[in-house]
Amino acid sequence: MNTYFLYARKSTDVEDKQALSIDAQINELREFAERERLGIVAELIEKQSAKIPGRPIFNAMLERIEAGEADGILAWHPDRLARNSVDGGRIIYLLDTGMIKTLKFPTVRFESDPQGKFMLNMMFGQSKYYVDALSENTKRGLREKVRRGEYPGPAPIGYINDYRTKRVFVDRERAPIVKEAFERYATGGETQETLRVFFGKHDIRSRTGKLLGNTTISSLLSNPMFYGHFRYRGEVHEGKHEPIITKKLFDEVQAIVKERWRYSPKEKMARVPKAFMGLLRCSTCGCAITAEIQKGHTYYRCSKRSKTCQCFQPYVREEALDLQISALLKPYSLRSDWANEMLKRLNDEKKQSTQTAKLMAGQKRAEIEKINLRLQKLLDSFLDGVIDRETYVAEKAKGMSQKKSLEEQCSALLRGRADWLEPFQSWILTARNAGEIAVKGSPQEKKVLAQQVFGSNLVLDCKKARGSCVKPWSLLVESNQTGGMVRDTGFEPVTPTVSM
Repeated sequence: MNTYFLYARKSTDVEDKQALSIDAQINELREFAERERLGIVAELIEKQSAKIPGRPIFNAMLERIEAGEADGILAWHPDRLARNSVDGGRIIYLLDTGMIKTLKFPTVRFESDPQGKFMLNMMFGQSKYYVDALSENTKRGLREKVRRGEYPGPAPIGYINDYRTKRVFVDRERAPIVKEAFERYATGGETQETLRVFFGKHDIRSRTGKLLGNTTISSLLSNPMFYGHFRYRGEVHEGKHEPIITKKLFDEVQAIVKERWRYSPKEKMARVPKAFMGLLRCSTCGCAITAEIQKGHTYYRCSKRSKTCQCFQPYVREEALDLQISALLKPYSLRSDWANEMLKRLNDEKKQSTQTAKLMAGQKRAEIEKINLRLQKLLDSFLDGVIDRETYVAEKAKGMSQKKSLEEQCSALLRGRADWLEPFQSWILTARNAGEIAVKGSPQEKKVLAQQVFGSNLVLDCKKARGSCVKPWSLLVESNQTGGMVRDTGFEPVTPTVSM
């Protein structure tokens, strides 16, 4: 009496997919074995595709057959055993050598003779053809989704997949958290490590419940999906899904990422606790001010990297530098009544700028059309073999990025907002809160404000921070001397220009 391994397989290890497949196979095979009076040595279950070789349970089963533990295999159909030429050829070879004496299938009659092995080989070939055709059809469907602007993969954090419509939609609970993460990182005050903690506090973690990895955070920060495009097979495409952030915010984040890429992980970790790093320069040699921790305190000093000047500037403790920065920022606070009046007039300016905005939007649309033509010519050049794929993908990504920026600018203009009004409104709000930040703000908040007020003009000289402000902050100093800064006329520049 021959003995058999009962082998059941489904094509995925996800528990909720093909959930009934294994149970159905096992039950049918048990009934068949009992009806045919077949001796079952062991029941083997595998949850893995047979498209490529390398199934561990299947390989172990064949090794046990070669060792003489069983004479044959009982399976629902030949496609459960193999959907690739390697595994199929191995089974036929074991039949040829007599290691496998017979195979049993409830759905197919098999005899271990030349005709039976020929038909078995045909069935293995049909199974391989099925998966190959299925793969091509799937790829064709994915390419069509991409052409329609629909993202064809699993949604990143902030989006969800609708498996009924096969579309991607914004996750209303997580999208604001992702947007805030981008805004935090764009200020320069966050790192990948702090963003991991930030997401953890909002219960956004890995599948195992751990904090998101640095690779996940890095991928999230560089994913064009969040501003309305998506990357598929290394190429950027326009998407129809709702963006979570603006292209401008995405570009600001990429600038931070690019700047930090110059430093090694060890250097970046060392920079994390030093709030005023990158804010000041040395007054003697012009080199950057670095920081180090000694005896539990943070000290700032010249990095002394100049090859032409020997620097002897002393150290200064962070607490003392913090007080100096606060003193420097206090004069640059805008009175609340002035700020309210300026905001009121700013709203009037927005209404008056509508006509100009429409004209500018028309110019932006013309630029967008030029980019569309350039992208079409680029595609034609690629299809004609004039340029290689690498050049095509790189140039297409550049053009798509420019197009998205222009579309956002055009959209802003059509809402009646001149380009200079938004930054000016933001400046008024920042200036109104400057006094409170100078007194009660954290060192990081003071650094961000100081960068706006002084730009790169802050220097450290003999333990003292000093520097000159940049426009429009200099207007606040002048207004304190003249007694006011709200003019009778509007805020618009003398020569009306809108630069994007």
